[in-house]
Amino acid sequence: MAIDPSYPPWVQELHSPPKPKSKIASSIRDPPGFSSSFTGKRASLASKTPTRKAPTPEETDILKIKKSWEVALAPAKQLPMNAIMMYMSGNSLQIFSIMMVFMLFKNPIQGLLQTNTVFTRYESPKTKSKMWVVKAVYVLMNLVALGLGIWKVNGMGLLPTTRSDWLAWETQREPLERAVFTF
Repeated sequence: MAIDPSYPPWVQELHSPPKPKSKIASSIRDPPGFSSSFTGKRASLASKTPTRKAPTPEETDILKIKKSWEVALAPAKQLPMNAIMMYMSGNSLQIFSIMMVFMLFKNPIQGLLQTNTVFTRYESPKTKSKMWVVKAVYVLMNLVALGLGIWKVNGMGLLPTTRSDWLAWETQREPLERAVFTF
C-alpha cells in the first residue's frame, strides 16, 4: 500500500510494515516479558484456555430475571441522591430549585409511561409469570420518587394545602345578627 509522501512521517511509519531488524538489533535479546512474535508461553496459554459453553435457556432466564430486578430497583437507588439534592436546593423559588423539581417529576413519569417497553427485552415465555412482580416494584419505586417530588413542591409552598389558598372560592359569611354601638 503506497502512502502519499505529503503525509507526515509518523503517518507513513504507521501505515508501512515494520523494517526488518538489523544484525546488531537481532543479536540483542528481548527484555523480560516481551516477545516480538506470538509464540512460546502466550501461544500455549491461548491454546489451553477452555472455550466457554453456551448458556442453557434456564440460565438465560435466570440472568434475565436478575437483570430485570436491577432495572426495577434503579429508581430506588436514585432516591437518596435526589433527596439530598432537594434538601440542598432550598425551599425558595429559584431557577435551580425549579429545574430540580421538574427533573424529579419528569423522570418517574417517563418511567411509569415506559414500564412495559423497559422490560420487553427481559420477557420470555418462562419469565412472563415472574415479571409482574418486577414491574410492580418498578412502578412502586417510581411512585416513591414522585412522592419525593410532591414533598418538595409542598415544602416550596406551591401546593394549595391551607385554607388561605382557597379564599377565591370561599363565600363571605352572612352574620346572623349585627351589633350596633350607640353612645
